[in-house]
Amino acid sequence: MHQDLNEIEAVVFDLGGVLVDWNPRHLYRKIFVNDEAAMEAFLKDVCNTAWNERQDRGRAWVDAISEAIANHPAHEPHIRAYRDRWDEMLSGALDDTVEILEELHTAGVRLIALTNWSAETFHIAEQRFEFLNRFEGVVVSGKEGLMKPEPEIFQLLIRRYGLSPSRTVFIDDVQKNVDAAAALGLRGIRFTDAPQLREALIALGLSMRL
Repeated sequence: MHQDLNEIEAVVFDLGGVLVDWNPRHLYRKIFVNDEAAMEAFLKDVCNTAWNERQDRGRAWVDAISEAIANHPAHEPHIRAYRDRWDEMLSGALDDTVEILEELHTAGVRLIALTNWSAETFHIAEQRFEFLNRFEGVVVSGKEGLMKPEPEIFQLLIRRYGLSPSRTVFIDDVQKNVDAAAALGLRGIRFTDAPQLREALIALGLSMRL
């Protein structure tokens, strides 16, 4: 039987912000009780996104904590909490998106995950979220020394799993990551919520419940 060259064979999911609710504020609201401004200042000036992304790229947490304490000694207890209580930043699964994942799994669609995540903390998610077993593989930036939106990590994904980019959907909540995937020929979807994702997958020809 002739196969449609546009038929989707695989769906690649980002994890944080798409299937998992990860946010350091889940932890730091417990630490900076009733002081949102102090919490936001800490997350902007001390343990900020750029600092955390270096762990996502593979930097050891012990080095990250030491560096932050050296630069901000007055915040040492708060800095140590970032790693010691990291699991409290994981609020839970985003169930509506997990439901879509389960539908795709039942339909026999190939499922892969590509995530910017520290190699040292990913096991916490693996222990907590049973749905991660639906993926035939997970590419974790911290294990690869590469991270989105670098083209090299998408090239690694395509090569490792033998993907045909035009038949592969990539879902992420960050536009620059979606753009990077699309530049390599993948069918990118910027995730905003589960209903929008469901509609976008149907538009690409995947059989989903309405």
